Amino acid sequence: MIKLQSVDFSRRQFITASMGVVALSAASGIMVPAARADSPKRGGRLRFGVGHGSTTDSLDPGTYDNNFTIALGYMLNNHLAEINANGELIGEVAESWESTPDAATWTFKIRKGIVYHDGRSLTVEDVLASVNYHRGEGSTSAALALLKPIRDIKIDGPDRIIFYLNAGNADFPYIISDYHIPILPSKDGKIAPLSGVGCGPYKLEGWDPGIRAQLTRNQSYWKTDRAHFDAIEMIAIVDATARTSAIMSGTIDVMDRCDVKTVSYLKTNDAVSVKSIAGNQHYTFPMLTNKAPFEDPNVRMAVKLACPREQMVDLILQGHGTVGNDHPIGPAMPFYAAGLPQRIQDLDKAKWYLKQSGLTSLDIQLAAADAAFSGAVDAAELYSQAGAKSGINIMVERVPNDGYWASVWTKKPWCACYWAGRPTVDAMLSLAYLPDGAWNDTNWKNSHFVELVTAGRAELDATKRAQIYFDAQEILSNDGGTVVPMFANYVFATSTKIRHDKIASNWDMDGQKFSERWWFG
Repeated sequence: MIKLQSVDFSRRQFITASMGVVALSAASGIMVPAARADSPKRGGRLRFGVGHGSTTDSLDPGTYDNNFTIALGYMLNNHLAEINANGELIGEVAESWESTPDAATWTFKIRKGIVYHDGRSLTVEDVLASVNYHRGEGSTSAALALLKPIRDIKIDGPDRIIFYLNAGNADFPYIISDYHIPILPSKDGKIAPLSGVGCGPYKLEGWDPGIRAQLTRNQSYWKTDRAHFDAIEMIAIVDATARTSAIMSGTIDVMDRCDVKTVSYLKTNDAVSVKSIAGNQHYTFPMLTNKAPFEDPNVRMAVKLACPREQMVDLILQGHGTVGNDHPIGPAMPFYAAGLPQRIQDLDKAKWYLKQSGLTSLDIQLAAADAAFSGAVDAAELYSQAGAKSGINIMVERVPNDGYWASVWTKKPWCACYWAGRPTVDAMLSLAYLPDGAWNDTNWKNSHFVELVTAGRAELDATKRAQIYFDAQEILSNDGGTVVPMFANYVFATSTKIRHDKIASNWDMDGQKFSERWWFG
C-alpha cells in the first residue's frame, strides 16, 4: 500500500506519490492578499446576502445545486477531505488515506473525537451509510454518477474504511469529498438527510427555504482554530441591485456574485472591500440535444460560432474573466487543452453550418434570468443581436429568478447556466457531460467521448492522460451541446471589518469555507 498523509499534501504530491506521475495543481489563480491585520478572534453575527435561494431548496445534500445550499452545507457538515486555500487536498473527517499501486483500492482512516450537533460521536459506520445513501438503489442524488465507479465498500476496524473501485482512479480522494457527500449521523445503516444535523462548524437554528437560514457556532467543533462567528444569518437576495444596496448600507456584511458593472460604485464606499478571484467558474448556455433544433450538430456549431464571447467578457464581466472555448476545463485546471484552437465569433461560418442543416435562417428561444448568473439576461440580449447577423434569430425569454433551477434549467431547450467547476477534469466531465451524469444539462451522448473519459480516469501515465483529456475536450467543444463563452472570476464584496487569510480559488467565497475561515476584526 502507498500511504498518503493528508496534512499539507498537494495534488501534485498526491499524484506523484501514488502513481509516479506529475500533474499540475488542482486549483490556481489570483489570490487576494491576506486581510489579516490581527489574530482570529471569536464573536459577532455575520449577515450573508446570497445571490441564490429558491423555495424548492432542500437540506438533502444530494440536491445541493446553488450557492445558498452549497454554502449552507459547508456550514452544517464536514466531508472526508477538503481543499485548502493553497489548492491542496487535506483531511477533514479522514485524517489520512492510502491506495494500492493501481489506485483501484483506497483505504481511509477516520478521525477520532468528532461530535455531531446532537452530541453523537462520528463513527466509521456513519461514513459507510453517508456514501451509500447517494449510491443506493433508486438514488436521485447528484453524486450518483461520481460514485458509480465504486464496486464495494467495507469497514476494516473501528476507524478504517476501504473503497474498492472498478478501475484505478487517481482522483478518488477528490471525488469522495464532493460537497454532495457530507458525513452525517446514521442509525441502522441509514442517514436522515433532511435533519440538518451534521458535524460542521455551525448548527442550524432556523430554515426557511428560499428566504433565510439562521445558524449558531458549534461549540464542540473539532477544528478549534475555526468557526469564529457567534452566529450566521444567510439571506437570499437574488436581485443583484438589492444585494448591492444591502452591502452599501451595511445591512449585510458579505455579498456574493457582485454585478461587475457596479464594482466601481462599491469601491467608493470605504466600508466595503471587493474581491476578484480567478478560478474555474464558467457561464454557459446549454442546449438540449434531444430537442429540436439542437439534435443537429450543425445547428449547435452555428449557434456556437454566432456567440460574441469576447464582447461578453468585456461587457458582462467587465474584464473580470476570460474567453471560454465551449468546454468546461479552464486554464487553472490540470490537463487543460491549451493547444485547442480558440473558437471566435465567425458569422459567415455560422451561416455555412446552418446551410449544412438545410436552413437559411433559424428561430430559437433563449431563456434567461439573473438567477443563472449576474448579467445573464444582458448576455442573452448580446447573443440575440449577434445571432441576427447570421440568420439565427434568438428570442430572449426573460423568466423569473425564483424556481429557475427547478422549472427552466434542463427543462427549456436552451437557457443560461453557470458552473463553479470541479477540482478535477474527470469530476467535471462525469457530472455534466456523460450520458448518466446527474447534471448532464444537454442530454448529450457521444460514445467516443464516454470511452475517452473512462480511459482517462484509469490512466496512470500523465502524458497519455493529458492526450486523452485533450481529445475529450476537443470532441466536447466541437460536438457538445454547451456554449461556454466565458470563465468568470469570483467577484464578491465584504465589510472591511471582515478579516481573512489567503482566499481559495477552487470555489466561490473562499472555496465556500468563508464561514469557518473568516472573522471580524
